[in-house]
Amino acid sequence: MAPVPILLVHGIRTSATMWRRQAELLRADGHPVLAIDLPGHGALIGEEFTVEGALREIDAGVTALGGRVMLVGLSLGGYYAIAYAGEHPERVVGLVAAGCSTVPGGPGLAAYRGLARGIHRLPDRGLWLHTAMVRALVPRQGALDVLAGGVALDVMDAGLRATGTLRPLASLAAYPGPVWLVNGALDQFRLNERRFLAACRRGHLVIVPGATHLVSLAQPQRFATVLRRVAAELSADFPAGDHGGEQAGEPAGEPAGEPGPIVGPGE
Repeated sequence: MAPVPILLVHGIRTSATMWRRQAELLRADGHPVLAIDLPGHGALIGEEFTVEGALREIDAGVTALGGRVMLVGLSLGGYYAIAYAGEHPERVVGLVAAGCSTVPGGPGLAAYRGLARGIHRLPDRGLWLHTAMVRALVPRQGALDVLAGGVALDVMDAGLRATGTLRPLASLAAYPGPVWLVNGALDQFRLNERRFLAACRRGHLVIVPGATHLVSLAQPQRFATVLRRVAAELSADFPAGDHGGEQAGEPAGEPAGEPGPIVGPGE
C-alpha cells in the first residue's frame, strides 16, 4: 500500500491556489498532491473554457500524478471531476465531488447565466463585487488563497454554458468506484443531492455543519478532515507503484449498490 495521489480541481472564477490549505495538510500525510487550473482560470486565464478543454486539463493532471488518483472537485470543478470519472473510471481510485449536487440546467442555470452577464457589464466586470463577497464569506486566509491566483472575470458565461451540457447523474452511474458527495449544510447547490446519491454505485453523502457553498474555504479544517479520512481509506488498498490499468476499486465491507452513511466530518 502507498499514499494515494490526489488531484484537486477548483471552482469557477477561482484557481488552483484555493486549495493551498488542503494541499498542505494532505502532503503532510505523505500524499502526492496536484492542484490544476482549468481553462480560463489562473495560469490559463486567456484560454476559452470548453468541456473538452476542462477534461483535458484533468487528464493531464492525472497523468502527472502517475495515472490513478483520488479526484477532488469543488463546484465547477466537481461537475467536471464527475464527468471525468464517468469517462475514465480506470484512472480514478475514488471521487470527492463537493458543492455540486444540483443538476446543471433549466431555469436555475438560465437565471444564473443572466445574473453573470449582468455583473460582467459592470465597469470593472464584477471584480470589486467578487472580491468583496469572497472577503465577506470566507475566512481571511481562505480569501487570500482564493484571490492569489487572480479572478477569472471573463469565464462565467462560457463556463456555465458548457456545464449545462454535462449529465452528472449518468456520469455517476457509469463510475464503479466509491464517491463522496460533500456539501455544506448551508449550500444552495444541494437541491438534488438525494438524486446524486442514488445515482452512485457506492455513494456516501457528507454534510459539513456551518459551511456554505464554498465548503473547503468556509470550513477548511472540517473539509480537510473529510479529505484526509477518504485519502486514508483509499490508500489502504492502493498498492505501491500502481499507475493505472485496473478498474476503479471498491471499498471492502459494503454491498454494491447501497449508499454509504450520511455523516458529518466530526462523527
